[in-house]
Amino acid sequence: MIAKIKELMYEPDQIRNIGICAHIDHGKTTLSDNLLAGAGMISEELAGDQRFLDFDEQEQARGITIDAANVSMVHDYKENEYLINLIDTPGHVDFGGDVTRAMRAVDGAVVVVCAVEGIMPQTETVFRQALKENVKPVLFINKVDRLINELKLEPEELQNRFLKIFMEANKLIKNMAPEDKKEEWKLDFTDGSVAFGSAYHNWAINVPTMQETGINFKDIIDYCNADNEKELAQKVPLSDVLLGMVVEHLPSPKEAQVYRVPNIWDGDIESPAGQCMVETSPDGPLAVMVTNVSVDKHAGEIATGRVYGGAIEKGTEVYLVGSHGKSRVQQVGVYFGPERVNTDRVPAGNIVYVAGAKGAIAGETLCSPEDKIKEFEGLEHISEPVVTVAVEAKNTKDLPKLIEVLRQVGKEDPTVKIDINEETGEHLVSGMGELHLEVIGYRIGEKGVDITTSEPIVVYRETVRKLSPQVEGKSPNKHNRFYITVEPLEPAIYDAIQDGDIKEGRVKGKEAANDFMEYGLDKEEARRVWSVHNRSLFLNMTRGIQYLDEVKELLLEGFESTLESGPLGEEISMGLKFKLHDAKLHEDAVHRGPAQVLPAIRNAILGAMTLAEPALLEPMQKVVIDTPNDYMGACTREIQNRRGQIVDMGQEGDMARIESKVPVAEMFGFAGDIRSAAEGRCLWSTEIAGFEPLPREMQNQIVREIRQRKGLSPEPFPTSHYLGDI
Repeated sequence: MIAKIKELMYEPDQIRNIGICAHIDHGKTTLSDNLLAGAGMISEELAGDQRFLDFDEQEQARGITIDAANVSMVHDYKENEYLINLIDTPGHVDFGGDVTRAMRAVDGAVVVVCAVEGIMPQTETVFRQALKENVKPVLFINKVDRLINELKLEPEELQNRFLKIFMEANKLIKNMAPEDKKEEWKLDFTDGSVAFGSAYHNWAINVPTMQETGINFKDIIDYCNADNEKELAQKVPLSDVLLGMVVEHLPSPKEAQVYRVPNIWDGDIESPAGQCMVETSPDGPLAVMVTNVSVDKHAGEIATGRVYGGAIEKGTEVYLVGSHGKSRVQQVGVYFGPERVNTDRVPAGNIVYVAGAKGAIAGETLCSPEDKIKEFEGLEHISEPVVTVAVEAKNTKDLPKLIEVLRQVGKEDPTVKIDINEETGEHLVSGMGELHLEVIGYRIGEKGVDITTSEPIVVYRETVRKLSPQVEGKSPNKHNRFYITVEPLEPAIYDAIQDGDIKEGRVKGKEAANDFMEYGLDKEEARRVWSVHNRSLFLNMTRGIQYLDEVKELLLEGFESTLESGPLGEEISMGLKFKLHDAKLHEDAVHRGPAQVLPAIRNAILGAMTLAEPALLEPMQKVVIDTPNDYMGACTREIQNRRGQIVDMGQEGDMARIESKVPVAEMFGFAGDIRSAAEGRCLWSTEIAGFEPLPREMQNQIVREIRQRKGLSPEPFPTSHYLGDI
């Protein structure tokens, strides 16, 4: 197989880069096992139980996928051989960052949906992650055997269940797919872009297969009722149907890079590097996008990425565009699940592992030092860390090693936020939820440092509720003054930044003004935005101020750094609109340097916020519970006792579905309590749902707790602390 892989690597038309993604426990890893068995990589008897791609100890112990796992295999289809580079992604909401990163490496996604549970919150999230990256989806409806064996559905009821899932999936594609792909990517039963089956019993079917084999829904029910799914699996093997669907309906790199590259790389498409990527050529300038970094005890840092242009070779030097460093590549090759296979050279269109790209992080761009290219757009994770623990080394002598290990963990998982305060000796690790932090704690221990962790702490954000009066921020030498107001940012613009429709960063060029106007900012303000940071804007509303351009960079640096710790509890600030109305600057450049401008703008920003009714925002989770009707009241009470709001309730047969929003702060211990409330008979799932204002009556108490935990004075500073007497 390795010889075939090396051969097919150079045939972009014969390659399919795919991700398997779904809600937790809908059967992704079992499905991946069976595809590998079909390719002859593992035994068919063990497929489904072996969980070949869950090779991490924690994954095996918990029975869930934590890390995205890569594997390359060869599949024969209609007398042709195809190289399938597959990534099995996690389904648990805490590990959604892996899905986002995997979607940058692939061109197509097999979205797996459980026939019993239907489309769940995390299914919607993975659709969103795929479509945002211009990745084309196909649908596999899994666990059909359970509808027949457990729910005893008739052929017509089966078809209705499939139709419901199919319609919902198409609705998501219609809402989220790129404009020019909405029609083209619509799923269709008749063309075979939707399949049904059982990954556990290793059979699958779609309409073209039904027409070829003559097997219909009634036959499937008969096989299941007769407990004869083994024979069904021989007639319609899962790997043949599914990989056939992948080859027929998901694009090759040659097709996909034409529309994906302009979406993720904003360099000059007409340049040699741009053309090389669009044409998937192995002969032009090198362009590799790193999507993941892991640390191997023997080989050191291993970067995983997608080769978009040129070819990466063992022994050559590469340039890291983001960190401006150079590094020599020691090994390159492809993944075989837990194994890595060296191939010495990997051309455009493939997923590669690289040993020796020192200092690379997820989102880094590798190119050759002679042909430097513009970097790929950063990876935008859909959710952000909302729960924090303080980590301490049990033995003081391990402290230097702990700092090194924490930095390593942050590099391996960019959704983890590591805050090392060398003054106080406090190390904070923020993650997506309790499970995420548990796994990180375990991994720190695995790397040889015994730690103790605090109880989980919830991460808050700061904002304001109203427009402030104009305030004056003075520099320490009193020669420079900045006049600023702050107000809440318009919700439409906030959402557009959150969804990635408006990019964060310094604003360059006039085109950006159109984007702001499209989301409701008036023309005058839209043309005056200088920076977008932390879902906040900084606008320059002044006219003809001498020397302002010379201090612009300092002003923006001050604006961006000040948003990292707000006036209430030194939490990150967001959802704000700052306007610079006037400025007085000293004519001598010596008197308007960083030591003067930075404190002046910082004080103006924090002072303005204290006068605009500063407020805390708390992280929320969407919680969906499916429970028998008898337990609906108990489950609803459980939500309401946690300050939760019921968003929607529905019923299907004897099951009720409760959709709600609950503050993350109230979710600790929820798993045990909801099991007791429904006597273990409910299914529930969560999804991060952004930040919402904390109830006013709780704000003072929470601010005091945050400040006490951080060792700050019990009360926030008054306005006079920042602005003097006004």
